[in-house]
Amino acid sequence: MPITFVHTADVHFGMENYGHIDPATGMHTRLLDFDRAMNYAIDVAIERKVDFFLLAGDAYKTAVPSPTHQRLLMRCLLRLYAAGIPVVIVVGNHDKPISFGKAHALSVFGDLPVKGFYLFSKPDSIVIETKNGPLQIVGIPWPTRATIALAGHQQSTVELTQQLSQAVNIIVQEFAQKLDPSIPSVLTGHLTVSSGIFSGSEKRAIYGNDPVLLPSQLAIEPFDYVALGHLHRHQNLNLNGNIPLVYAGSIERVDFGERKEDKGFCLVTIHPATNSEQTGVRTTSYEFMTTPMRPFIQLEVELDAQRAHTDQIVQRLKEQDIEGAVLKILYHVPANARDLVDLGVVERACQGAQHLVGIIPIRHHAPRERRAVAHVNMDLNTLLGNYFDTKPELAAQKELLIQKTLDLEAESMNVEN
Repeated sequence: MPITFVHTADVHFGMENYGHIDPATGMHTRLLDFDRAMNYAIDVAIERKVDFFLLAGDAYKTAVPSPTHQRLLMRCLLRLYAAGIPVVIVVGNHDKPISFGKAHALSVFGDLPVKGFYLFSKPDSIVIETKNGPLQIVGIPWPTRATIALAGHQQSTVELTQQLSQAVNIIVQEFAQKLDPSIPSVLTGHLTVSSGIFSGSEKRAIYGNDPVLLPSQLAIEPFDYVALGHLHRHQNLNLNGNIPLVYAGSIERVDFGERKEDKGFCLVTIHPATNSEQTGVRTTSYEFMTTPMRPFIQLEVELDAQRAHTDQIVQRLKEQDIEGAVLKILYHVPANARDLVDLGVVERACQGAQHLVGIIPIRHHAPRERRAVAHVNMDLNTLLGNYFDTKPELAAQKELLIQKTLDLEAESMNVEN
């Protein structure tokens, strides 16, 4: 029978931007958004009766989640436990405390005295028995000096990053060589792949600081699927290969940089060999399934100086479906025009939005006229030439005007003499 599982990542419980406190629950509306998305993925897992549920890192926004955030995650994962679905978790960079030796917030899932929870706090390989047969999983948590057990002292951050990348590559190769190729296997990790596309705030926050691996270092035999977390955009980085190398992406939009991206999770199926002649030859397919997403709308309005500014913005709002959205309005003020937008009227027109980030003016200033270069040691002819060079509208009359001016100067000197 095929082995099926749900691949999620970057749940980020604790993300509480662009919202308000929900009066019914006392929790932040954005926290409820992420909880709704996570539970939707769990609903699908239970409905499809998958063999296991994989969370590839960053369960929390910070390494010190509040009891509320921990309760939400525990409730989600206990639903899977009650349904008899094993849960596999990889520790991500947001889950990992900086200080060596401190327990992380996911440690509890590795210490629960019950079967069905598998936690990768360090690189490891496990075999889990699913209802459709055994499965091998190699897990690589976010690589740090502690998790990869690097020895020695590096001279710079660059050197440390390079050594971590090399060490992870070696670890993956060693685990792959020890796997039984007759049993389905999955590589999962919270990692950065060189060809991966960052989105939103990730570009500023982490680009250039991560240990980076090549697709060819991860999409290797005998793995049937590589399940990644860390990058928030869903993407398959091995489209032309037999081994899918997939970022599930975040389950909800984190910021406006992700407003155009669909969010969700992957429903993965590892198909067995179709006949006896293909023993050990498996194929893998997956379906990206979107979760309920909070709309993020960035409305840009180029104001016409000849029409009422406020009316133009309100009209554009009527053309948009802003109900329940996180909304940002940018309006461009014409050059040399006054800003005549009535913010109160615009705010009242945005009442259907879940949260209004701001109504932000963008002013376009007319280019300043370049002044002619003048020095005290210049003669009148040069000064006039420099001046008329800054007046393109007088270019056809430049020589005539200069000559007339010089003639006037000569006449005035003759009169004085």
